Amino acid sequence: MGFRVLFTLFLVHLLLHEARTEQLHNTSSSIKVRKLVGSCNLFQGKWVFDASYPLYDSSSCPFISPEFDCQKYGRPDKQYLKFSWIPDSCELPRFDGMEFLRRWRGKKIMFVGDSLSLNQWESLSCMIHQAVPNSKTSFVKRDSVSSVTFEDYGVSLLLYRTPYLVDIVREPQGRVLRLDSIMGGNAWRGMDMLIFNSWHWWTHTGKSQPWDYMQEGSTLYKDMDRLTAFYKGLTTWARWVDVNVDPSKTKVFFQGISPTHYQGKEWNDRSKKNCKGELQPLSGSTYPAGLPPAAAVLNKVLSSIQKPVYLLDITTLSQLRKDAHPSAYGGEHAGMDCSHWCLPGLPDTWNQLLYAALVM
Repeated sequence: MGFRVLFTLFLVHLLLHEARTEQLHNTSSSIKVRKLVGSCNLFQGKWVFDASYPLYDSSSCPFISPEFDCQKYGRPDKQYLKFSWIPDSCELPRFDGMEFLRRWRGKKIMFVGDSLSLNQWESLSCMIHQAVPNSKTSFVKRDSVSSVTFEDYGVSLLLYRTPYLVDIVREPQGRVLRLDSIMGGNAWRGMDMLIFNSWHWWTHTGKSQPWDYMQEGSTLYKDMDRLTAFYKGLTTWARWVDVNVDPSKTKVFFQGISPTHYQGKEWNDRSKKNCKGELQPLSGSTYPAGLPPAAAVLNKVLSSIQKPVYLLDITTLSQLRKDAHPSAYGGEHAGMDCSHWCLPGLPDTWNQLLYAALVM
C-alpha cells in the first residue's frame, strides 16, 4: 500500500515537473498543443473591469439552463458580468457572431464532455444568437445529444454528453467504466470541429459515482487512484484522435481543466469555505494554489498526440474568477455550486478564446 502511494506521488510530481518545463521552455510539443500565435499567449493575462460587458442578456437567450441563469434565480450583484480578459502580450479579438457564422456556414461543431461542456455550448449558442436574434433556429435538448442549429446559415452546435469520454457499460457484475474503450466516439465522426472536456466526474465517489468497477483489458478494479485512471482514460481518447481525426477536415480542441472554488485557502482566504459571497476576481495573473494536478496529466497526454490538438488553456484565468460561479443562485441545483459558471459569464471568455484561435 505504501509503495502505491509513493508511486502515485512520484507520478504526479513527474507530470507537474514536465508540464512546468514545457511551459517555461516553450518546447515544440507545447507549441503544438497550445498553438501560440507568434509570441502571443492568449491565456496569460489579467481581468479588467469593462463596462461594455456582458456580451448578451440572459433574458434574451433561449438556450440557458436554469442552473446557469444566475440573474433569473436571484443573484443580487452584477459586477461579475463586467470583466473582460486582457492577455499580456496581444489583443484578444472581440467575438463577432456574424463572422463566426460566415466562416462556419454549413458546418457541424460538437462539444463532447460533461456539464462544463454544456456550460460552454450554451454560452456559444447565446453569443451567436445575440448577433442574429431574428434568425431561424432549432433547439433540441436530450440527455445524450443536444443541438442548436442556426438554419439560415446551416451551422449546427451539438453537445454530446459523456463525462469520462471513455465508455460506461452494464455488465452482470454492475456498471463498468472501461478505461480502454471509447465506442461512444462513433458519434463524433464527421464533425468539422470537436471541443472535448473531461475531469470533474473522475473525482466523484460514493453515490455520486455512476460506475461500480473500472476495467482495463481483462482486469477489473474496484477503484484506483483517480489521477492514474484519468491518465489511462485520456490516453484512450488520445489514441482515438490519432486514429480517427483527419486534420484537413476537423479541428480539435480540448477545453482544459475548469477549476472549482470550495476551499478559500486556495486563494489565501481561510475564512471562506466556498465561493459564496465572492464579488470580484483575484487581481494579478497567478493563482496562489497553482495548477491542479489534473492539468499536468492533461498536458502529458496532449504532448503525446500526433494529430494537432489546440488546448484552450483556461485553467488559470478561470481560477482567478472565484466570483463567477452560480453559488446559491443556480435554479434546479441544490446546494452551493462552485463548479459551474453563470451565464452570461466566464464561459463567454472561453468562447472568445476559441474564436481567437480560429481567426488569429
